[in-house]
Amino acid sequence: MKRPVKDSNVQILGIDEAGRGCVLGPLVIAGVLIDNESQSKLLDLGVKDSKLLSPNLRKQFARKIRHIAISTHIIKLSPAEIDNVVNRGRRLHRLNRLEAQTMAKIIEASHPDIAIVDASDVLPQRYKQHIMECLSFKLEVISEHKADRNYPLVSAASIIAIVERDHDIDKLKLKHGDFGSGYMTDPKTTTFLKELAKKYGTYPDFVRRSWKPAKTAKINARSKQAKLHESLAKA
Repeated sequence: MKRPVKDSNVQILGIDEAGRGCVLGPLVIAGVLIDNESQSKLLDLGVKDSKLLSPNLRKQFARKIRHIAISTHIIKLSPAEIDNVVNRGRRLHRLNRLEAQTMAKIIEASHPDIAIVDASDVLPQRYKQHIMECLSFKLEVISEHKADRNYPLVSAASIIAIVERDHDIDKLKLKHGDFGSGYMTDPKTTTFLKELAKKYGTYPDFVRRSWKPAKTAKINARSKQAKLHESLAKA
């Protein structure tokens, strides 16, 4: 784990996201602000990348992280917001820009001396530039791949983000039934999307309609429906 500075008076912000590749639910971006001395407390907790922790451990860590932090800041990007930027251009390029702009908002709200972000762009320095273009003040921005594994503070932000997203997903499941993780690698999610498309011909507002799997499921459902109507007409 990296510790970027030694000055105990410096305030550092770690930022990470959860749910970027998910077809259901929001993309959650979280920032955790601490003073530099508190980095040792995060190390003592043993925080690590949220994807390496069980849901129960993430919740336990999240409570402790909030106790250590000066502040935490969360922004949720709805499926509609994501669809809006994806439909206007190249998906990854547009989504990267949206994430960079959102991280800049968290930096503005937290006003740290240093910000460490987990870069979504294949070029971390370009991602850093996109963030800095949106800021009204100067600071050091560290933009790296796998920052959630290399910096305990970004690991902490990763945990806060996924716990918040898990909470939203749980609420959706109470209303709509168990659709799995929300990722298309999950058979439950795939089946759920197909059933939605088949039953309604469209999707509710918690589905990212611009995602290719969602579009494919909808097209397939319409095709099957058309074939059924054609068959009934000939009968």
